Parts: sequence; C-alpha cells; structure tokens
Amino acid sequence: MIDYRRKTVIKGQQELRCGYTTGTCAAAAAKAAAVTLLSGEICRDVSLQLPGGEHIILETEFLECSENCVKCGMIKDAGDDPDITNGLLICAAVEKTEGETILIDGGMGVGRVTKPGLDQPVGAAAINSVPRKMIHEAVEDVRRQYAWEKGLKVTVVIPNGKEKAEKTLNPMLGIVGGLSVLGTTGIVEPMSEKALIDTIAVDIRMHRAQNEDILLMAPGNYGLDYLKAAYHIHPDQVIKISNFIGDSIDLAVCEGASGIVLAGHIGKLIKVAGGIMNTHSHQADARMEIMTAYAAMAGAGNDILRQIMSSVTTDAGMEILQQCGLLTETMQLILEKIEAHVKKRAGSQIEIGIIIFSNVFGMLGQTENVPNLFKKMNAAQHKEE
Repeated sequence: MIDYRRKTVIKGQQELRCGYTTGTCAAAAAKAAAVTLLSGEICRDVSLQLPGGEHIILETEFLECSENCVKCGMIKDAGDDPDITNGLLICAAVEKTEGETILIDGGMGVGRVTKPGLDQPVGAAAINSVPRKMIHEAVEDVRRQYAWEKGLKVTVVIPNGKEKAEKTLNPMLGIVGGLSVLGTTGIVEPMSEKALIDTIAVDIRMHRAQNEDILLMAPGNYGLDYLKAAYHIHPDQVIKISNFIGDSIDLAVCEGASGIVLAGHIGKLIKVAGGIMNTHSHQADARMEIMTAYAAMAGAGNDILRQIMSSVTTDAGMEILQQCGLLTETMQLILEKIEAHVKKRAGSQIEIGIIIFSNVFGMLGQTENVPNLFKKMNAAQHKEE
C-alpha cells in the first residue's frame, strides 16, 4: 500500500509533500459509512483504489448513525499544496433506499452547477466525474461484499464549504453554494501547473458552452482592471489565464473558438514577443533584452540601448524610450511580434487580437482588428439576449 502523504516531489529546489484530493476523501468517507451501515460495526480504516490502479489505506472518522443512515468523514490533507480545502472535514452520509442503484448527490457545503460547460450538467452537485466514479466503485465494492441488493444513496457534505467557496473561482464559474469535489488522479501534487491549466480549461469550456465564439483572455488582475476601465468589460467576460499563454491558446483552438483577444500588461506580454509562451519568471524573463532589441530596430543609439538594458522594469525602459521619442514605434514593433507569435501558435483557423498597456503609460497599442472583434462579441451577446 502507498501512503501518498509521505510521497514528495521537487518543485523549485524544494522537496514538497503530496496529499489527497477532495474526491479521494469523499470516496473514503463514503466507503467507511457504507461498511458501517451494512456490517453494523464501526469502520475507521478503508482500502481505496485510485484511478491509476494503486491501492491506499485511509483513516476516516465515524460521525453519526441511525438505523438506515451512517455518516463518516475524512480530514483533507493536501500535503504542501496551498489548497484552501486543506484541513477541511469531507463527509459522506450513506443511507439505504428501496431502489437498486447507487445515487450520489451533494449536500451542505457542496456547490451546485448553474452554468453549462462544466464537468457536470446544470442543476447537478459539483462532484466531478472521476470522484463520482471513485465514490460509486467504493460503495459498490461494499454492497457486493455484504450482498446488499437494494439501493444506497451517498450525500457528500463539506462543513464550512460554502464560506470557503467564496475564496475560490466557483462563483465566477457559476458553481454556487459550496465547494467542488475534484480530482483526476486522486492525488494532490504540490504547486501543480496541471491543476492551474485544468482550471483555465474549465473556464474556456464554460464560455464556449455559452456560445462565445470569440474569447477574451488576460493573464491577471491588471488585464481585468484595464479592460473594465478602458472598454467597460465586466470581469466575468474575461478568461484569466495566468502565465499559461500558449496552453490557453491551444485550449481555445481545441474548443473551437473562432477568435481570441489577448489583453495584458506589457511587463507580461513583452515576453511573448520573444516567443516565450509561459511567462512565469521561473521559466524565462528576457523583458529588457526584448525591449532593447526592438528599441534598436526603432533606431535607438547605443547609449539609449544600454540604459534600457540596465532598467529593472519595463516601465523604466519605456520612460527612456519616451524621452528619446521612440516609445510609440518600439511598442508597435513589439505588438506586431506578439501578434505573430500568437498567430503561429494558434494556426490560421482562428483570428487573433492583441492589446498591450501599462499602468503608467496606459494604452500602448492594439492590433487593427480589435474593434471589429469586440463588435462581433457584442453582437453575439445581444443576439443571445
């Protein structure tokens, strides 16, 4: 048996401990409750099979019981991942029914889906497909073990889940009333890029499910704030993609989007002008090198280029460019190269618009097609209304 709480991974020169997903906790709690209900004896330790085939032993807590219902729980241990659900009690109540199937639903603290495009249909509890399968298989094993031929209903409950969910992306995604029960492998890997990209993928699918053909993307809050101030665009209309420019473009193409408008601070998007599609500073920087190269193309002399190269921030570099009258031309060259790299990544089947700005200098440039893309977006929105 593997104890994944003792498994570690190396991230950024640190050894970090793995943990278990909310889906694994819910499945373990459901199995413990089912065993207690059908055997009449309290079950605290359960064996669970993960989606990858590994078997693990998990410790659960007995909470309460009646003749036809038992409730157990498991404390979520996310390892060294900064997960908002770490330390929460994930509960499952299992009750006997007159049917012949296993029903799975969410109770207090588990969110409900209100928008299309997510893993579960509108109206369903936000318990994703893999955790549902894990819960079903765990309870079905118990049903076979004790020759129980009637049905069982599993209700997943997360105390304080509603309050915790307000600090997650769930409200933006249209999941109301609580947290989501998630997990694809059953294991939480600390600081996982895959988890972040999966979240972006969910957001893109949700926007596409609402018939949004042109997707508006921004790396972070600077982009959201700028789009709201300059274009009166509500943050809910924008897909927040963090540093994952290339992956987000790939996802948009795979989901059949007809266009992308990428809006971002120059300090982030200037890296794309150098072909850098993951803009995290741990992956690559080269901001000042790229700005220096395009300033040279705009005609800056050696002294100016050395000053730009020595600048700590893009705003400081642009201050130098403004003083020598080369800011507009340099930013235009950078804009064109960002557009070229994004188009190359996206392919010819999708239209690309780019907006770059600075908190100090404001609008630095946008591709010619941005107004038309916004016009198409607005027309589609009014058509839906």
